[in-house]
Amino acid sequence: MADTNDINSFVEPYLIPEGSDELNKNLKFMANGFAVTDDKIREIIAGFHESMKTGLDHDDKDALPMIPTFVRGRPTGQEKGTYLALDLGGTNLRVCQVTLNGDTTYSLVQQKFTITQDAKESRLWDFIAECVGVFLEEHGMKPAPGKRTIPCGYTFSFPIFQTSISSGNLSMWNKGFTVPNSVGRDVVNLTQSAFQRHHVPVEVVAIVNDTVGTLMTSGYSYPDTQMGIIFGTGTNAAYWEKLESIPKWTGEDRKGEMVVNLEWGAFDNATKVLPYTMHDNKLNRKSPNHGFQVYEKMISGLFLGEVVRNALLSLVDRRLLFEGRSSEILNKSYTFDTAYMSEIVADDSSDLHGVKAVLEGTLDLPTTTFIDRQIVQNVCNMVGTRGVRLSAAAMSAVLLARPELMKSNVSVGIDGSMYQFYPNFEQDLYKVSSVFLDPDFVQNRLQLRLAKDGSGVGAAIVAMTVDRDRA
Repeated sequence: MADTNDINSFVEPYLIPEGSDELNKNLKFMANGFAVTDDKIREIIAGFHESMKTGLDHDDKDALPMIPTFVRGRPTGQEKGTYLALDLGGTNLRVCQVTLNGDTTYSLVQQKFTITQDAKESRLWDFIAECVGVFLEEHGMKPAPGKRTIPCGYTFSFPIFQTSISSGNLSMWNKGFTVPNSVGRDVVNLTQSAFQRHHVPVEVVAIVNDTVGTLMTSGYSYPDTQMGIIFGTGTNAAYWEKLESIPKWTGEDRKGEMVVNLEWGAFDNATKVLPYTMHDNKLNRKSPNHGFQVYEKMISGLFLGEVVRNALLSLVDRRLLFEGRSSEILNKSYTFDTAYMSEIVADDSSDLHGVKAVLEGTLDLPTTTFIDRQIVQNVCNMVGTRGVRLSAAAMSAVLLARPELMKSNVSVGIDGSMYQFYPNFEQDLYKVSSVFLDPDFVQNRLQLRLAKDGSGVGAAIVAMTVDRDRA
């Protein structure tokens, strides 16, 4: 196994023996920039802990938000009932009918609506109401006898500052959304107003972040779940924290636990710790939320392909790749999808035929050489390896923040396209984290569990607890 504290282990695999000295000089420089050594991860973990501690104590724009979610009851797996859930993500709106069976299992009927560009830019709230109306009609869902509305859990996958279990103010847009007159306002009120305009008989009784939903879903099936993570279009995490360790929590009851939403995509926006390259800077400079969500831009599916595209074009500009030529597709921002990265990284054919198909067939590049294809695969591996190592650093940091939990079995619920589809992502999370956590814990007591569609089911579980408690 390569020494992951030796910078050469992040450089030498990407050099191409048949390539020119100039090419390898540039690949070496690029690989150095994307390298994340063990010592760098230790520095990141230390920075994480400092930022977490500050964020739990008070709100600080330079620290992790550490948002109290008002979710305080762990699921037992014995809950029963049928509930409505909405899951608003970066790409899709899912409307779900969730039936909890009371035996740690559940069934799910869902409909997925692709969020239109128009909705992302202006009419999001009406779009949501229209989609929910379609779902209720198609699936025959109506309020229970004697009730005027259907209780609903709402997974809202954007940064909010919660003011109660059923209200939260949007702190900023990310994931390409720019809906005006929304930041600083209660997203439940905005959604509820749209329901009323469209005569949709639904009441949002709980709003949760997608990571909270993932945590609760995993917790319904595996009660030892301590953490929920999204590694997908965006990235974030939530975990159980002792109330006594949240000084900024103003509630009277200081006993027990509460789920805290880290909003870890905002870690190190000042880029004092993270391995930041010119290719990240180019992406950041051109993004709508310039200077924010810097960590997310290094490890999530929306951005990794764009970092690769920037890096490839820097080699094109030096006439070291594709003989200095590009294509109209590759020249446009966000055309190098992270799904292409997965295909390219996974290609182990002798002539890199899969890489050739992506470059020439999908991206419309001129005929590529074998060295061109090697270069592209190596750059994808550099960026992908950095992404998974930074992902493992964040997960390890949060687990290390509650060391007493690691004496027992710990499950971590994870959802998202990076976790599901990027080659060896789960295996690498285990491998990297074992360097920083007790190897015996990682090997024998830590379970990473796919909580597929977890954000929607989790919202229904929280809605169930709210509806039960107010009955």
